Amino acid sequence: MEYLTSLQKIVSDDPGRMDVLFAVRALKLNDGWIGAGFVRDAVWDHLHGSGQRPVSGDVDVVWFDSERCSPEHDGFLEERLRQQMPSFDWSVKNQARMHLRNGDNPYLSTEHALRHWPETATAVAVRLGDNQRIEIIAPYGLGDLFELRLRPTPAFERDKLNVFKQRIDSKRWLERYPRLQFFLKQ
Repeated sequence: MEYLTSLQKIVSDDPGRMDVLFAVRALKLNDGWIGAGFVRDAVWDHLHGSGQRPVSGDVDVVWFDSERCSPEHDGFLEERLRQQMPSFDWSVKNQARMHLRNGDNPYLSTEHALRHWPETATAVAVRLGDNQRIEIIAPYGLGDLFELRLRPTPAFERDKLNVFKQRIDSKRWLERYPRLQFFLKQ
């Protein structure tokens, strides 16, 4: 519960992230969330004493609707967001089709899709509820995120471990966040 409250506070105290959450909520996406670096970097910046840094990289908007799962529809949504907030690099992906790209069985929801993301600390998403409260999904919990642990999800522990390691290198997480700890099952 402590991590949940902390994450809600970190996000709600950041005006830039709140603007993004309001913009995505206005789209009224089915099972729509913002995840990955939008959440992870905010927490790691906070825990490393960096304060509120602007959102860097893309803003990963994830949603689930098996009736509207064409890449063109996601492109349309990205364009709507780009027109409203052009300073962000928007990435909108309907998780109802992403299993095809990832070679998995079909996902059942956005939260189920997050189970197939590379890192436990990245498999976290937030949205702004109708009551203005930050809602959170985290299929692996928030412990690794807040305890600064880099750990692959079960989907990446074996066959895709090299992808997990490449992400650590390419994103320079260990340089940017020196207190991170690397965890692998032996």
